Amino acid sequence: MNKKTGNDFSTNNTKLLEERLRRYEDEIGQISSKSTLIDRVSYLQKNRENDVSKAIINIENSMNFDLCFVLDCTCSMYPYIEATKEHILKVASYVNSHNSNIKFWVGFCGYRDHIDFSDRLEIFDFTNSLEKFETYITNKVMAKGGGDIPEDVLGGLNAAITEMTWSNPTRILIHIGDAPPHGRRFTNLNDDYPDGDPNGLTAESILKKMKLKKILYYFGKINASTDIMLNVFRKIIGEFPVFDLMIMGNNPEVLVDKFCKATSSAIFSSITLTTTLRNSKSIYSLQQKKLQINVHEPDWTTHPEKTGKLLCCIPPRTLAEVKNEYYFINSSFIEQAIFFKLASQPFSVGAERYAYFALDTSLGQANKLVIKKYHDIKIGTIERYLESVEIFNIAYFFSIKFNIAAERVGINKKVTFIDVKVLYDEIDKTYYSVEKYINNAEFKKFNVNSGLITEFHSILEAFAHFTYKYTEGYLIVYDLQDLELQT
Repeated sequence: MNKKTGNDFSTNNTKLLEERLRRYEDEIGQISSKSTLIDRVSYLQKNRENDVSKAIINIENSMNFDLCFVLDCTCSMYPYIEATKEHILKVASYVNSHNSNIKFWVGFCGYRDHIDFSDRLEIFDFTNSLEKFETYITNKVMAKGGGDIPEDVLGGLNAAITEMTWSNPTRILIHIGDAPPHGRRFTNLNDDYPDGDPNGLTAESILKKMKLKKILYYFGKINASTDIMLNVFRKIIGEFPVFDLMIMGNNPEVLVDKFCKATSSAIFSSITLTTTLRNSKSIYSLQQKKLQINVHEPDWTTHPEKTGKLLCCIPPRTLAEVKNEYYFINSSFIEQAIFFKLASQPFSVGAERYAYFALDTSLGQANKLVIKKYHDIKIGTIERYLESVEIFNIAYFFSIKFNIAAERVGINKKVTFIDVKVLYDEIDKTYYSVEKYINNAEFKKFNVNSGLITEFHSILEAFAHFTYKYTEGYLIVYDLQDLELQT
């Protein structure tokens, strides 16, 4: 690769800085060309601090959530109703012990079929008393009724969405059932209402209400009879998590364990989504985008080679550099030329970015890369990508300090970070972040910026605590994913 360093790149550094300042000023709607560089940065820093304060308030609000179980209560669902009764206290205990700031309200909506008349729907509105919830489902909710194979799924969902008091910022609906709704659209099984719901309910009308109320939908799958229903729902609201609740041998302990893991996953992912994406339009837009991914690596012989430039940030050398309020002014970069190939479809999509397979073909051999693209910023905007590189470099600096401290006390496990660079596609005039591809990597999310601990990992939590103590409360490195590597 060709490199430009030192004075050769100083002009580009100045240009990048000016572009960043101008775009930040555009974002807040105030530009002052007469102000000094320091004045401009100070003004922007105060606005950023205000934004951080607002984000903290949003995070705190998002950690209050409504959790509604919508359950098919016909006879075939007996083991799942019993599992619901057992597992909610386990989930509450886990949430409270690992994330004491979380507060939640739990509710229940059971449904059967139209033949069951007054027993067709059972609703228990949200309460923050787990004792009341447990008493209700233990004494009131029974497996009974049902006629033909389909059930009143649409009636149950509609009641949960429209008749329950949804009030908290994060809203979670976990639907568990072993039968589809009525109508040829959902099933070719024996159906007393082949033309659809006799009350005129449609999936479109119900899911639209759910979207407007910012309710996040999860489904617990028991058998394949609901597959068509799930495909119809996906076409309306996009991709959503489906939990495997199928069990072998009717083992109640296995079912309760699956139930607990599914509910905990739904809680943590919902709070993260609500924190990151503050409105339902963004959340459901993200779910639609999940339908566009392709998890398979492409045939690279059919993809053209592209030219671009890599921008690498030089890591800080001291804590004083990190704590300097004008740190990003002093950031220095190295530029490298690159030849690469890029997949046309992402293989993954998160709350903020798409991830694409890519190849670095610069040295005559193909080295795999992962290229990431923000899906909410304009083409040609570099700031978010520079920030991601700067965040990596600061985290990398702290990992070196942490590993030295850990070794002193006899801890051999080390924390390191994947190297992140900015990539500029010279053909499409587009910026990306880029990192090395790791074969057969399965990253596990352990904590997020909302303060949630999804699974306790002593080394990563120690590292996060270290960054806070080492900087004397100036910052903390969080939102950590882990890939265990053998050393």
